[in-house]
Amino acid sequence: MALHPQFPTSPFAPLIPEQRWFPADEILRSTSYEKLLPPLVAKVRKEVQNWRDKAYPGASSTSVALLRHWFDTEHLTENADGSLSPFRYYFAQREAVETVIWLHEVRKARDKYDLIRFDASGAVSSGMFDEDWPRYVLKMATGAGKTKVISLLIAWSFFHKLYEADSDLSRNFLVIAPNIIVLDRLRADFDGLKIFFNDPILPPNGHEGRNWRDDFQLTLHIQDEVRIVRETGNLFLTNIHRVFLGEVRDPEVPPVFWTGG
Repeated sequence: MALHPQFPTSPFAPLIPEQRWFPADEILRSTSYEKLLPPLVAKVRKEVQNWRDKAYPGASSTSVALLRHWFDTEHLTENADGSLSPFRYYFAQREAVETVIWLHEVRKARDKYDLIRFDASGAVSSGMFDEDWPRYVLKMATGAGKTKVISLLIAWSFFHKLYEADSDLSRNFLVIAPNIIVLDRLRADFDGLKIFFNDPILPPNGHEGRNWRDDFQLTLHIQDEVRIVRETGNLFLTNIHRVFLGEVRDPEVPPVFWTGG
């Protein structure tokens, strides 16, 4: 397996489908690219790239305003010593956010049947999935910035629900960590909602005629520390063990046998 000769070295550079890594030798790219990738990925990547290149047609004004602010605007973030540094989102983060917005808002993918239409392998069927609710899965490498993607999508859903009259999204969110270690890391990012203000997630008031920062009223609840649930919006952060807590039987105390002298 080798990288395409024109594969970019910068994590900020856009990746076009014809130059992306795939799990085979380059000589098989023209005949096996779609077959060797996970189902749905190849077609979705190509259509999202085309949507991006055309400046997001079909998206709501709220979505376009956020996408342009996040990815087409120059940002400066403050360092610990008070100095400022340029900030850009990695392309992997940008593509993940764009994909979810495109699937939900442009292609109206609301269930497994809508998603299966993007399968290029022919290996996926509706019988593989029990649920009928929409499920968008983003598979990202360790260190690619999943927390930043989560925060961007939370902001998108929040503002879409607030500003778009026909929105079926939500201003209430549940983020589930896979273990206590990850939960502690998420707590450090989300405590005080600081990730939304430290990163350039919230556009300044007045951007596209909206008061984004004033309107972003989200209450954070961590594990069992549930505060007053507010109508303006809530973010619940917990660990996977809390979800299954009611299904876990109490451990039985085994009998003790003394066999020593």
